[in-house]
Amino acid sequence: MDRQSAKAELTSHMKVLRAFAMSLTRNDAAADDLVQDTVLKAWSNLDKFQEGTNMRAWLFTILRNTFYSGRRKAVREVEDSTGSITESLSVKPAHDGRLQLEEFRRALGELPVEQREILTLIGVLQYSYEEAAEVCGVKVGTVKSRLNRGREALAAKMQLDANEQLELTDAATHAVVAANNGTAA
Repeated sequence: MDRQSAKAELTSHMKVLRAFAMSLTRNDAAADDLVQDTVLKAWSNLDKFQEGTNMRAWLFTILRNTFYSGRRKAVREVEDSTGSITESLSVKPAHDGRLQLEEFRRALGELPVEQREILTLIGVLQYSYEEAAEVCGVKVGTVKSRLNRGREALAAKMQLDANEQLELTDAATHAVVAANNGTAA
């Protein structure tokens, strides 16, 4: 069968294909999509159609198989119109954390030794203000001041704004940066 006569016969069955699709889907848009998929599959597989056989039956078989394949696939799919399921499945790449950790280490190394010392004692080692003051031989107020200035300088060096959440690879690093009433986060 040449392409021209196949096209003419195929288009002559459009109304009955749509009616059959409507009986299966009970939805105008879904029926139109199903007919379109059927015609596309039929046209791309026209070489498999055996001349002299019933084209309408062949098209109905394609339409029916397409419909039931779609239903089987739909059973396995979960609708996620808000994106909440997809969002919960996503994983931040591990290299992002390593890059941020390296940036953190560089920025921490650029701080004055007094600020770096206090950030390490309180943020990483989880010392209290009093313990850090005793280790450094300074007053608690000095510890608080160095801690605050150190955190601000670190955030500035890392170009973090006040509302931005820092996502680093370990809790200790996060604790150094995050201010939580003077205790480690």
